[in-house]
Amino acid sequence: MPLIGDDAPSFTAVTTQGMINFPEDYKGKWVILFSHPADFTPVCTTEFMTFASMQEEFREMNTELIGLSIDSVFSHIAWLRRIEEKIEYKGMKNLEVKFPVIEDLKMEVAKKYGMLQPKTSTTQAVRAVFIIDPEAKIRTILYYPQSTGRNMQEIKRIVIALQKNSAEKVATPANWQPGDDVIIPPPNSMEAVKERLGTEEEGKCCLDWFLCLKKDSKK
Repeated sequence: MPLIGDDAPSFTAVTTQGMINFPEDYKGKWVILFSHPADFTPVCTTEFMTFASMQEEFREMNTELIGLSIDSVFSHIAWLRRIEEKIEYKGMKNLEVKFPVIEDLKMEVAKKYGMLQPKTSTTQAVRAVFIIDPEAKIRTILYYPQSTGRNMQEIKRIVIALQKNSAEKVATPANWQPGDDVIIPPPNSMEAVKERLGTEEEGKCCLDWFLCLKKDSKK
């Protein structure tokens, strides 16, 4: 299983949107690669509808979605058509799932990403989420049991926080939401500590030498 900071394993796969070569086809983009246990299952259906309803929001953040399960592309197509034509959930209906869903009958991609949990199932992937940056580095890994649906707003929040970290070299505190104060990296020398505590800066608040926050630059 790859770890945070590792290169995302490469693969070529058949999907509902044709062949994809990862990461070559996604250069310069953030990617959310996520697995689901099986097509035509209730929790997965609600997740796919929610992701489909948010696809444009993610694209505005230069982020693409890729789904995966150990099912055939024909099963994927039949299920996605059923979602679009038949299912209404929380006001969402007639949703076309436009992001690619990988056919992984041989479990090749699932095994590369550690999406199989043998004590849960040897034929179904768990609800894994890999957030991958434009350099194809893994930045976040999330795992959910088969019984628990994912929080897509939390996944979106994580992408926003990661993008802010990449662009501004700041960290985000507990329960951070876009627009909240962010954390300035702590000083790494005694001289830097003295400089930080002795310098006033508009919008900066130091709770101690190692914990200083500042206003979000985009607030």
